[in-house]
Amino acid sequence: MVNGTCEADWPEVVALSHQHPELVHPSFGLHPWKVRERSARWEQALRKLLLDLPHSAVGECGLDRWKRPYDLNDQIQVFRTHLKLASELDRPITIHCLQAWGALLETLRTCDSLPRRLLLHSFCGSIEVARELSSLGAHFSLSGYFLHSRKASQLAVFRQLPPEQIHFESDAPEMSPPSQFQRWGKAGLNHPADFPLIASALSAASGVSLQQATDNTQNFFRISL
Repeated sequence: MVNGTCEADWPEVVALSHQHPELVHPSFGLHPWKVRERSARWEQALRKLLLDLPHSAVGECGLDRWKRPYDLNDQIQVFRTHLKLASELDRPITIHCLQAWGALLETLRTCDSLPRRLLLHSFCGSIEVARELSSLGAHFSLSGYFLHSRKASQLAVFRQLPPEQIHFESDAPEMSPPSQFQRWGKAGLNHPADFPLIASALSAASGVSLQQATDNTQNFFRISL
């Protein structure tokens, strides 16, 4: 899955998906860090991309109170539009959330029509938040960043979640794993070629088998690997 995060990189994601149709599955959204950069016609442009590429997903999108300055109300408005499109077109949606769990839950609770496939990527919330999200049908992805020893408590959260709701991700090029899981990445670069090594380590750490995680991802995104 290759996620576009702003209008400027959506064409690059389209080009990659055309160049490697068997390998790249595109997704398009406005990351909360990028919502202030949006054009007046961003929603129409996003809808057209999703309709032109019927196998595409929605995201990365969501809410973030960590990176300043931020306008949470503006983020919520944009996020609601993503939720509406994902529900209307029956697409999976990849959600980013950081230090905005209350606002996220309230937005999802009050959504007129919640998408059927919600994925919280690199989920870093509490088990209580995870259980409420799980009750809404959400899935959760775990990245190599959580293999750092200081993230042991987050791994404990994942071990308490249903295995059929767990995915593994690289989160490349961001959020690098510990150096022992890097063969291709240099100077902090999280390289997607390191993902097989990372995924094996995530499986051992979470107790979710590689086959289970693969099946979850295939079923969620309705793709063949």
